Amino acid sequence: KELTHFINGAQVKGTSGDFGDVYNPATGEVQAKLPLANPAEVSKAVEDAAEAQIAWGATNPQKRARVMMKMVALMNRDMDVLAEALSREHGKTIPDAKGDLQRGLEVIEYCVGAPQMLKGEYTDDAGPGIDMYSMRQPLGVVASIMPFNFPAMMPLWHVGPALACGNAVVLKPSERDPSVPLMLAELFVEAGLPKGVFQVMNGTKEAVDTLLDHEIIQGVSFVGSTPIAQYIYSRATANGKRAQCFGGAKNHLIVMPDADMDQAA
Repeated sequence: KELTHFINGAQVKGTSGDFGDVYNPATGEVQAKLPLANPAEVSKAVEDAAEAQIAWGATNPQKRARVMMKMVALMNRDMDVLAEALSREHGKTIPDAKGDLQRGLEVIEYCVGAPQMLKGEYTDDAGPGIDMYSMRQPLGVVASIMPFNFPAMMPLWHVGPALACGNAVVLKPSERDPSVPLMLAELFVEAGLPKGVFQVMNGTKEAVDTLLDHEIIQGVSFVGSTPIAQYIYSRATANGKRAQCFGGAKNHLIVMPDADMDQAA
């Protein structure tokens, strides 16, 4: 099986010629080949997202919230299919995979209330003859670089609020379990999200660096190890981007006596 990127509302095959292996943790077998985007592919996806974001950012928050509302319904409809796909690539049990999805779904439910949260403020007589008001506006195109351990929850935590606020998002999921993020992107389009507003680009450090250096990208979200969080934060902020980087998480495991110690290490 050959996986794809998700660009402009459609599954798109990679053109770089580079591929990574996606394993089934239960068997150790390769179950899919994943295209790894080169800088030109990533840049084109970012540019297309910027074009799509203009109309999406101008869409009133109530209409954007309706997309979130529909997304909630679609995720509930496809919960079993999503959980099975997540389990096959990550190795979680089906109940745990559904928990991963549910925790992400709850953030999308929260985003249905975005119109209330996006209201500005107005102050009469802030000074002699002076009134003040504030407006909340989208940044434009933002990047999300996500880890392997929660392939549904983490992308949804970052992508949902960004979209609800009128931004376009370019997501770089983990190469180890990319199928659920790709499926979620399809569901967003089915929910009414305009094509190009949410792009999913698979890749390695080369793709990440392209996002961190691209002048169109206005903000970056990352979850992963502390050293990589420090690297992404430093490079993104050096390029004038907003960055939120969560590092230092610990995921414990138990190595059983019959485990392959080399693989476990």
